[in-house]
Amino acid sequence: METLTLTGLLKKSAKDFPNRRALSVSGKLDLTHAELHDIVDHAASLLVAAGINPGDVVALTFPNTIEFVIMFLAVIRCRATAAPLNQAYTAEEFEFYLSDSESKLLIMPQESIQSAQAAASKLNIPQVTSTLDYQTKRVALSTESESEADAVDKLVNASTDVALFLHTSGTTSRPKGVPLTQLNLGSSVLNIKSVYKLTESDSTVLVLPLFHVHGLLAGLLSSLVAGAAVALPAAGRFSASTFWKDMVSYNATWYTAVPTIHQIVLDRHVSKPEPAYPKLRFIRSCSASLAPVILDRLEEAFGAPVLEAYAMTEAAHLMASNPLPEDGPHKPGSVGRPIGQEMEILNEKGVVQPVGISGEVCIRGPNVTKGYKNNPEANKAAFQFGWFHTGDVGFLDEDGFLHLVGRIKELINRGGEKISPLEVDAVLLSHPDIAQAVAFGVPDDKYGEEINCAIIPREGLNVDETEVLSFSKKNLATFKVPKKVFITDSLPKTATGKIQRRIVAEHFLAQISTAKVPKFGA
Repeated sequence: METLTLTGLLKKSAKDFPNRRALSVSGKLDLTHAELHDIVDHAASLLVAAGINPGDVVALTFPNTIEFVIMFLAVIRCRATAAPLNQAYTAEEFEFYLSDSESKLLIMPQESIQSAQAAASKLNIPQVTSTLDYQTKRVALSTESESEADAVDKLVNASTDVALFLHTSGTTSRPKGVPLTQLNLGSSVLNIKSVYKLTESDSTVLVLPLFHVHGLLAGLLSSLVAGAAVALPAAGRFSASTFWKDMVSYNATWYTAVPTIHQIVLDRHVSKPEPAYPKLRFIRSCSASLAPVILDRLEEAFGAPVLEAYAMTEAAHLMASNPLPEDGPHKPGSVGRPIGQEMEILNEKGVVQPVGISGEVCIRGPNVTKGYKNNPEANKAAFQFGWFHTGDVGFLDEDGFLHLVGRIKELINRGGEKISPLEVDAVLLSHPDIAQAVAFGVPDDKYGEEINCAIIPREGLNVDETEVLSFSKKNLATFKVPKKVFITDSLPKTATGKIQRRIVAEHFLAQISTAKVPKFGA
């Protein structure tokens, strides 16, 4: 285990499955595992020639293009640290992330990303662009340095190399920097490969951004390590209109997505069904809670088991997952069993809680980060009693399946009653006319906190506040019924499609009269 590296696993795939398809750009290019390995090594030699040394942080900001995949793998191949960034950031956001990560270089596509360029210029960080020539299958960087092929051959990746640097989404504070080593990444992709039994016969289409662990680890890297194939949408991002065409043309066997994208896929299936759907082994859902009613609709529509999983950046993605059908039943509403790591439910004193009793979900294993960068306060809070504390509340059932109740800071405390917003969400989503729903806490003079919710009706249908409240009263205990319902056509989300309750609460509270908008978790 101590010598495990992601780059070593990728090298093994290139050796074991040299002629199998590894990476495609839909309708434009196919690369085998051997070709991808060769291109990455060449790109790494260009980075070494450009002055990148082991331990340097290299920022990358791209859509989901083949250049991003190659340059990401090239950065970690030369023992540097890759820091992927969302190309939609403002100049101020780029400035924060580039500065906080101490990036030595910024790599971008040929099509300029002005906000990134402005931030890098302000911080005096060199910038290069990267393009892949589809004919020669070679990457070119906008630097003049001559590369030496053997410069990379001499570099041996170590399991302790920090390969990836990401930030948490900052739901309650400024984003925290998360360094992940080659061992963290290698352990995680093996866990993912193992629970879903990924092999060289598998194929998927990537729908999630690669600047986030879900798309990067679960979609891309676990597939490449398994000798399987990944297709990138031609547009460089998820498109509902091309998704199933790509899935069919690349003989996809599975896909992974956030609930928001599953919902889009379902809505399109209802309004514009495809002539044929591929036969999928499974569909995976992660990064946010999937309501059981949506899970049922997905299974019914696409004839495949929907496996909900649980993950976070600090664990290099996967922590728990429901099993494939041959390994036992999956439980709607549960995120499954721990995968490849220890997990316990602890109370505030660090005491392990019995079956069925809620507490904080805590983990430890080779996939877990050793700590946040330059943040002793956050590390002190997160690493206690010998465990990493996730900040999530949940319980383990008699079969060892984890059921999440919510984030510690998102539980609604109404007059001393702790209410899980996930439970309210699930009830609202079981209404046939509601497409999306989010419950959240708001300040209340009488109870301390009260429940509000925001809902999006299903396309072409209308639902009003009276109907939502009536339905809630029939299906929820009185103290859990929302006091106010916001009917809307959109909900604020993060770049990865995750709905953050704090942001939703602030968004809708700002629309009510002239009441002071509280800064939750400030």
